[in-house]
Amino acid sequence: MPETILIVDDEPDVRDLLAYHCQKAGFRIALAGDGHAALAKARDLLPALLVLDLMLPGKEGEEICRTLKGDPRTRHIPILMLTAKAEEVDRVLGFELGADDYVTKPFSPREVLLRIRSILRRLKGGENPREVLQAEGIQVDLARHEAAVGGKPVELTVTEFKLLVALLERKGRVQTREMLLSDVWGYSPDMDTRTVDTHMRRLRDKLGKSASRIETVRGVGYRFAAS
Repeated sequence: MPETILIVDDEPDVRDLLAYHCQKAGFRIALAGDGHAALAKARDLLPALLVLDLMLPGKEGEEICRTLKGDPRTRHIPILMLTAKAEEVDRVLGFELGADDYVTKPFSPREVLLRIRSILRRLKGGENPREVLQAEGIQVDLARHEAAVGGKPVELTVTEFKLLVALLERKGRVQTREMLLSDVWGYSPDMDTRTVDTHMRRLRDKLGKSASRIETVRGVGYRFAAS
């Protein structure tokens, strides 16, 4: 059965354009034009991915993102934010709220489709690594897509989970921001490396004291320090 993409935007032309390209790519499409409809459809359909405009009538995108990520039933839904807000502070806010990616208007439908596929590919995972990774009190169950610190469960977004797995699998080795963008996000190395820093900060916050094992290699990237 085709995966469902929920497209939320108050501009009919934008919804129709994205719907056309997503349907052409083989996805099922659901549409919403305001915040209240977006929340209702997200909870009812549990789509494979949500394309979410930030400036919406009823409820703004930030509030929708915060609500969905705070609900155990919907927190797993990846969110691609689509907005005219192009300032760095807006991108950072989106990532801190739990968004998996961010595209600014005007946009290329082909780029949006590329981002959608990349997010879904990360979610599914294309590899079959060891089922459990452990280091410094951190335990990651790959099969169940669960993480724990000191035996206590930690709620991670899809991107944070993939980022932690990449660091644990390459413990002791420096991972450049470009490498992480390519391996975790599936992007080309010429994309904005600040995306990595934003997600790394959120991941560290959730890992508590164990976050000290993730070292910043100034001017290069990150490394999970070996004991």
